[in-house]
Amino acid sequence: MSKKGGKQAETGRKVHIPCKRAKVEASCPPSPMNYDSPDSVFESLIFPIEQEKFFKEYWEQKPLLIQRDDPSVAAYYQSLFQLMDLKELSSQGLYYGRDVNICRCVNGKKKVLNKDGKVNYMQLKRDFDQKKATIQFHQPQRFKDELWRIQEKLECYFGSLVGSNVYVFILQLEGEKRWRLYKPTVHLAREYNVESEDRIGNPTHEFILKVLVFYAHGFLGFGCETHSVITLFSDTFSWGDFLLDTIPGLVFDTAKEDVDLRTSIPRQLLMQVDIADSTRRLSSLLRSLADRLENTKELRSSDMKKDFIMNRLPPFLGNSSDPLAPGGKLPKLDSKIRLRFKDHAIITVEPDQENSDELRKEMVYVYHSLKNRRERHMMGNEDDDTSEEGISETHGLRFPLSHMDALKQIWRSATVAVKDLSLKSDAEKENLVLSLWAECLIEVI
Repeated sequence: MSKKGGKQAETGRKVHIPCKRAKVEASCPPSPMNYDSPDSVFESLIFPIEQEKFFKEYWEQKPLLIQRDDPSVAAYYQSLFQLMDLKELSSQGLYYGRDVNICRCVNGKKKVLNKDGKVNYMQLKRDFDQKKATIQFHQPQRFKDELWRIQEKLECYFGSLVGSNVYVFILQLEGEKRWRLYKPTVHLAREYNVESEDRIGNPTHEFILKVLVFYAHGFLGFGCETHSVITLFSDTFSWGDFLLDTIPGLVFDTAKEDVDLRTSIPRQLLMQVDIADSTRRLSSLLRSLADRLENTKELRSSDMKKDFIMNRLPPFLGNSSDPLAPGGKLPKLDSKIRLRFKDHAIITVEPDQENSDELRKEMVYVYHSLKNRRERHMMGNEDDDTSEEGISETHGLRFPLSHMDALKQIWRSATVAVKDLSLKSDAEKENLVLSLWAECLIEVI
């Protein structure tokens, strides 16, 4: 039977103390969302625009404005987060900077009015009323189940983290707000950039925001009147990110077969100022890597995959507050099984984390987000989130490399018979599925 995935995964065995801040929930109007699949949730958000048109004409190109005039739909969006929620949460323990920012614009520049320590709602209200400040509440999905449900599905859809913020401009979420959108000074900028209006020119769009607006990546928005809105954002990866993650593994694997990559660099190269000759050599090696890449079926992307799985929301399980536990019958050799929570698990190949020898053999790791802590979503790392080595916690299993084909069978099939798994012995087949079942990753049908 497999073991827990290295020292990181072993930390998952400790019992977490529930967050002291209770979730805030209120009665929610009927949802206009179709929760059948991640695709259907996204389609609900951009309706009546079709997905193909959205990604062809709007995504990373221009903003898309969608107004919802149906009163029941408006009531639903307004219920996602209300000022009474912030008042209640303040009494349970919110902190300036971490949970709430309060600021105002003075002569075109942002001035932060945060106090120290815990948020006092009456002080917050005074700053809001008397100083005309804006309140920003970070990641309300930590407390609101409906936002958790939406964002968990969107993370499945995009394959990247999806966060949210509440911006409070008046004392209620209801109403209208005039917005202006500006073309970015840097297209698809990698870093968050705040620039004054006199540097970004005239707005490309100006409109009254009633219920919903959807932004394409790379456009800026400014508010002109008072209102409050919830913004959703997807922290998507770029091709540059993917190259940075996969090229090291490609070089490592290629160097095993290509003697040119194992040849020593010129003497004192690291001390030279002019390395023109060496750059030509590097260009030749990169072209060889590109040729090899054309025929490569699989690329290692462990860091990006693990980063996403470690930090994303756990599955939305309805109103139940009980922790996820194995359910149904124990899998046996004559059982048929299927994968649960496919969008919440990944398979990677990595050096054995439990062996400190220089020549560590490769193992298969299955990481998942089923036990992730919702209250820490998109909030960065804190002391209680990391191991003694400062490494964020992961949850998963490790298997011998010989188990890869059997794992792929389970991941790629709607159902699979345990006896048909690609492993040499019946004992290996039973041990594999029992490990996955105990981790809540499969069920017997």
